[in-house]
Amino acid sequence: MIYCILASIFAYIVVLYVFNREANLKEFLAQKAEDSNNLPPSWTIISLVRSLLIAVLLSQFIPVVPRFISDFQFFGFQLNKFGFTFLAVIAYDLLKNLLTFLFYNSVGAGKNLKELALISSKYYFLESLGLIAAVFALYYYPIDRVEFFHVLIVILLSLFVLKNLIYLFHNQSILPEKWYYKFLYICTLQIVPALVLWKFLFY
Repeated sequence: MIYCILASIFAYIVVLYVFNREANLKEFLAQKAEDSNNLPPSWTIISLVRSLLIAVLLSQFIPVVPRFISDFQFFGFQLNKFGFTFLAVIAYDLLKNLLTFLFYNSVGAGKNLKELALISSKYYFLESLGLIAAVFALYYYPIDRVEFFHVLIVILLSLFVLKNLIYLFHNQSILPEKWYYKFLYICTLQIVPALVLWKFLFY
């Protein structure tokens, strides 16, 4: 898993030095939407790194790969627990982002998507740094995996709640203006997809 950690660190160096003009972490976090010319590639890389790290962590606790997945072969290769988890997390992110795009444009809040992408990029960047530390601890320290799993679930749940609180109460226009749209977004495009992903992975 050291390669996943090194790849994540390298990807974040690219984000800061290539797509954000050699910005340091403080400058990146203080960046305004109007100054973020390379937001789409930065957001994409950060989202992929986050998905990779979550898959690395959760794949160690997946009970089994579903038979309809394990029976599928691509050029003679079968998906192991990591591959299954990674593809599930990527599919979850893609579907959630597509539905978010459609939702924002359907309620006339398409102009808020850039702010949403910027804030989520900053949040996921910081979250990923913690995930890197968690991956390192899981693989290179003699810890009780059952206890680690319980702590991991509490941490991921807390981060999920914190993210939605930031979305709700941030001083920038992130969510649609009307309150019922805000809660509709959080319930249907944040909470429900996460529950579906959890059920799919730990069915």
